Amino acid sequence: MISPSVKWPLATRPLLLSTLLILLTVATPSSCQSREPTFPKASNGAPFPWNKMRLPEHIIPAHYDLMIHANLTTLTFGGTAQIEITASKPTSTIILHSHHLQVSKATLRKGGGERQAEEPLRVLENPPQEQIALLASEPLVVGLPYTIVIDYAGNLSESFHGFYKSTYRTKEGEVRVLASTQFEPTAARMAFPCFDEPAFKASFLIKIRREPRHLAISNMPLVKSVTVAEGLIEDHFDVTVKMSTYLVAFIVSDFKSVSKMTKSGVKVSVYAVPDKINQADYALDAAVTLLEFYEDYFNIPYPLPKQDLAAIPDFQSGAMENWGLTTYRESSLLFDAEKSSASSKLGITMTVSHELAHQVYELNHTFQKSINYICPTDDTQHMDGFCSRGEHSSSTAHWRREGLDVKTMMNTWTLQKGFPLITITVRGRNVHMKQEYYVKGKKPASELSVFLSLRLLWHVPLTFITSKSDAVQRFLLKTRTDVLILPEEVEWIKFNVGMNGYYIVHYEDDGWDSLTGLLKGTHTAISSNDRASLINNAFQLVSIGKLSIEKALDLTLYLKHETEIMPVFQGLNELIPMYKLMEKREMNEVETQFKAFLIRLLRGLIDKQTWMDEGSVSERMLRSQLLLLACVRKYQPCVQKAEGYFRQWQEAGGNLSLPNDVTLAVFAVGAQTLEGWDFLYSKYQSSLSSTEKNQIEFALCISQNKEKLQWLLDQSFKGDVIKTQEFPDILRAIGRNPVGYPLAWQFLRENWNKLVQKFGLGSNSIAYMVTGTTNQFSTRARLEEVKEFFSSLKENGSQLRCVQQTIETIEENIRWMDKNFDKIKAWLQNEQLNLL
Repeated sequence: MISPSVKWPLATRPLLLSTLLILLTVATPSSCQSREPTFPKASNGAPFPWNKMRLPEHIIPAHYDLMIHANLTTLTFGGTAQIEITASKPTSTIILHSHHLQVSKATLRKGGGERQAEEPLRVLENPPQEQIALLASEPLVVGLPYTIVIDYAGNLSESFHGFYKSTYRTKEGEVRVLASTQFEPTAARMAFPCFDEPAFKASFLIKIRREPRHLAISNMPLVKSVTVAEGLIEDHFDVTVKMSTYLVAFIVSDFKSVSKMTKSGVKVSVYAVPDKINQADYALDAAVTLLEFYEDYFNIPYPLPKQDLAAIPDFQSGAMENWGLTTYRESSLLFDAEKSSASSKLGITMTVSHELAHQVYELNHTFQKSINYICPTDDTQHMDGFCSRGEHSSSTAHWRREGLDVKTMMNTWTLQKGFPLITITVRGRNVHMKQEYYVKGKKPASELSVFLSLRLLWHVPLTFITSKSDAVQRFLLKTRTDVLILPEEVEWIKFNVGMNGYYIVHYEDDGWDSLTGLLKGTHTAISSNDRASLINNAFQLVSIGKLSIEKALDLTLYLKHETEIMPVFQGLNELIPMYKLMEKREMNEVETQFKAFLIRLLRGLIDKQTWMDEGSVSERMLRSQLLLLACVRKYQPCVQKAEGYFRQWQEAGGNLSLPNDVTLAVFAVGAQTLEGWDFLYSKYQSSLSSTEKNQIEFALCISQNKEKLQWLLDQSFKGDVIKTQEFPDILRAIGRNPVGYPLAWQFLRENWNKLVQKFGLGSNSIAYMVTGTTNQFSTRARLEEVKEFFSSLKENGSQLRCVQQTIETIEENIRWMDKNFDKIKAWLQNEQLNLL
């Protein structure tokens, strides 16, 4: 909806006016007719008394008292939900959520206390909307407390959401079952009837019934355990703070745990299956350190008495921030000191820090308190994130001299879409700056994009260095255009120092030539982050037609002298997708030339890599990826080395300890033979290391044998040995394999309904699989295939955001290749001639 204050460009007003007249003409007859609201039918055929997807706002939950009994033998559960509510207007109908639950009884208690008389409630179900209606004999009194009591039962979910079944295999081969929860975004209704919308916050008292051989954990600490029958224990957990239903969590399992206390007295525990509890120490130490850091840095106490981190054998996403009980995929939490890689350690640290940040911020009430702490009222807010007294403000900072209205500036970033493209033109000492709305791709501009580019304006905190000074200079660009005057003329100027700003920079005239010359001559004159940002910006500008592909490729030639991870990875992120597009167009000659160019470009750095675990985390991650790239691209010195390692490992029955940094490259080479592939799969079945399993998984997926790839798709979807949680990654990996991508695309189409049932229609996993199998297509024939398939799904997928995005991506790929392919071909030929 457009605000009345918006002034449309004059050229667009006739079109808008005619559209408005058509809409008014069409709408007039129906507006003159009065219609009775239509209501859906309940499952028993009676009218269901609510016809909206969102719940009514006049019934407000305050507290849940939940008792849940999971039977891990029959894979069922039963429970009683007692929900304290009040009504803000008289009503005899209570609408709440329930999905795949069988409600056996519902009653209403008036007033507080459990001794009050209970009135039976009539229950109606509306499965399409996942709602039930509880009908009372008379209207609820406004403001009076009531308690709904609902007895219900259900089956443990076979998907990855709700209260679902998870399994794992012990060292001895025994399959064990546990039950865990994943309620975000709307799956708490699969575990208990509830008001399953984030705004309906309430406190929760949770009781879990279990067998003595199991343990139960939930958001809050255990208060007491009561034996309710022979072989049946009921655990009572403390009352939670007020929170949304999607943050409720509980697990029934035979997990083991390790624990530590923070210096402020918070008990931190990591839970995992017994055979992997020895891999929990790193995450435990990281969690304690991070919680203490957050409390000290932000001066915000962690408000709960404990924080549990649980590694779930079957888990769809990476992690979930349930308050007091964060849940993780095993590979996101468990670290095997003997087999896990440096990148795995970094990933675990980042994931744990992300989830714990949720706890600290959200439990202390979505960021204002921490902002107030960062800059007390008598200090000056600075854009570099630090506070200083007003009299100590730096005279070199443009926005500090003027004073900074943080709210006004941040509104330009939080209340409008996108980010700016900054164009720099140097004229002597004058630096001309222009900002505009950055639009990805070079498709014809729509009226809306033209409007946005004319209207959107940011307050951009620019930073820059020059050939004359490496001191960071600052300028706050608040207008469409502006000019700054340098003390003297410079050979080059580089904006967005350290890649810290959220904007793209284009250097007009000979600006890019000057920076390319700098990189080829003395690339260390600017930081590795600045070198990475130049590579990124150059290729972004190619995609919108501001810079030629030849100039962007020329800039990358300096990478033959590069040694740092950020620019090398950025270069790979830009160059690898180019030949991946060619692979799916069967442009074999140019594709082969491009891959050879990439190896030539990085050969010096590849040859310098040692085949052992040494150096910093960044150096080790760089080594791992470079050797993998070289081996996959069949660079013979790397392939021969990897073959030797794999042969030794295989002869030792897979018990030889390989250097972690090179294991992925070794497995990738080993998987190219049938014997090696089969041996890797056999080791996959027995491995207890998440990192090793992921490495083997990847190696299996890059096989050039179509039969093996198809078998892998079938088995991972079946979920017997390879867990179904791994299927999205396997489908995506095969979807990027030049031999396997037709298999992945076909599998997605043939099994769409089953995939939706397992992973959920709007889930990230579905989006991940859709994009993973299609977004490297760049032909019109493939585009029509994609459009035809998804349009045939109608309400079962045609309107998914990921579908619209992948169609736009394919269209952009087609435009990009049509414009740049011949230029790349000619550039590669010239580059080869220069080598002669």
